[in-house]
Amino acid sequence: MLFFEEKRREVMLHIEKFMLEKKDEYLKPIDTIWQPSDFLPDSSRDTFFSEIKELQESAQGLSYDLIAVLIGDTITEEALPTYESWLTMVQGVSRDEEGGWMQWTRHWTGEENRHGDLLNKYLYLSGRVNMRMMEISTQYLIADGFDIGTGHDPYRNFIYTSFQELATNVSHRRVASQAKKDGDTLLSKMCGVIASDEARHAKAYKYFIGKIFEVDANEAMIAFEDMMRKKIVMPAHFLREVGLKIGQTFGHFTDAAQRLGIYTAIDYVDILKELIEDWHIESTVDLNETGEKARDYIMNLPNRLLRVAERMKNPMLEYKFSWING
Repeated sequence: MLFFEEKRREVMLHIEKFMLEKKDEYLKPIDTIWQPSDFLPDSSRDTFFSEIKELQESAQGLSYDLIAVLIGDTITEEALPTYESWLTMVQGVSRDEEGGWMQWTRHWTGEENRHGDLLNKYLYLSGRVNMRMMEISTQYLIADGFDIGTGHDPYRNFIYTSFQELATNVSHRRVASQAKKDGDTLLSKMCGVIASDEARHAKAYKYFIGKIFEVDANEAMIAFEDMMRKKIVMPAHFLREVGLKIGQTFGHFTDAAQRLGIYTAIDYVDILKELIEDWHIESTVDLNETGEKARDYIMNLPNRLLRVAERMKNPMLEYKFSWING
């Protein structure tokens, strides 16, 4: 076990220099990146109230399911304190404030923080949302924490974030597309720029794991297999409303996403296929017997999951969220 932890520490020290090198490639300068105020009505202008009226008129055209998905996405984005604290607890990484891991974590958090700020303000102004109920769910999600199956292992954490950033890119991109169809071009633009951030972040985490595969392929493969056996769960899987148990609301949220085609079981399979290709899983060398078995499991998994996904029926709309007015 000691050797295992020492090897992880060595590999993460190796990866940290790439995190420093690539920070400016995968994260944008703070002074020039978009901010929520670039998209929202400006309260200092005489046109403020007419802009809010226009925003609310556009928001009226959004479907019930789309509002539900948007709120769930917003709450997930706003649970950022959980994700930052989780990343700083990963074992085997340097706690040096100027080192690659801590710098990346802080700057990544700073970029992600804008997403919740923007969506929260939009929902507040839209008039479609019971903000107090939504805010309670956000506080619950932060207070309840989450268990995503990674433990404190850096390899499993990077695999999780690679998958998750790709998933959030899909979700925000599809919400943007649906909002445009429903006539809300402002929301479409907002979700589009958020999706673009998530795509950049996904490239970064995929790159970091790619570097781990170069120097510790066997353990990286075993970690990948383990994460896929556990299934990659959304950060919001502990989502709940007032009076409900942990996770109960999440099922209704994913039903809404599935009905709209925002994020489906097929998307899960497509993301897995992308990671298998990007990390060259099929052609990876230097694997022992356990690593080979892990690779076999991963390579066979997409077809197995696809068969299950194709048999799934679209859930009916039977649930009313406390978050949504009317």
